[in-house]
Amino acid sequence: MEGWLKPNRGAIFFGLIILTIVGVVLFQLRRPAPAPIILQTPTPSPLPSATPTPKPLRVYISGAVQTPDVYTLPTDSIVKDALLAAGGPTDDADLDRINLAAAVHDGQHVYVPHKGETDLPQDICSNAPTNGATPAKININTADVTTLDTLPGIGPTIAQRIITYRQTNGPFARIEDIMQVPGIGESTFARIRDLITTE
Repeated sequence: MEGWLKPNRGAIFFGLIILTIVGVVLFQLRRPAPAPIILQTPTPSPLPSATPTPKPLRVYISGAVQTPDVYTLPTDSIVKDALLAAGGPTDDADLDRINLAAAVHDGQHVYVPHKGETDLPQDICSNAPTNGATPAKININTADVTTLDTLPGIGPTIAQRIITYRQTNGPFARIEDIMQVPGIGESTFARIRDLITTE
């Protein structure tokens, strides 16, 4: 036996290597294939839609109030809120002649009449318009002294200067031109720019 193994040792060793390789190949072929890996891309969550911020109202209140001026009010404000923003009514305010519960609109002029007052400004909008129309602005090319006097920061003297200026130089081409009138600077214009028009 030993005499047979010596001359055939190389063939036996080579045969064992062949058998080992065949065994490994068969093992690999019979082993089940691994399940494929599926990569799932997460579905992006929809971004919440931005809610538009309501624009505040700028309301001019004058007449029988403590501090007549233009005030910025929340969108759901009523005439009473404008009255309180102006410091409240004066002692001679005739509150029975205005609707304190009426909603106010951007650019509105709320006028609180004095007791016994009959000659009211022509441009006032003490109550909300019933047809939903935007309150009219004051036309600085046609308004008289009384109407111009209702603008914040514009008294009778400056109102007369406005009329004199347009009589001398012609009508205002744009509302910014009103700053050419002596006594009307940028701060006054900022208070009246949303209340005036040239048309």
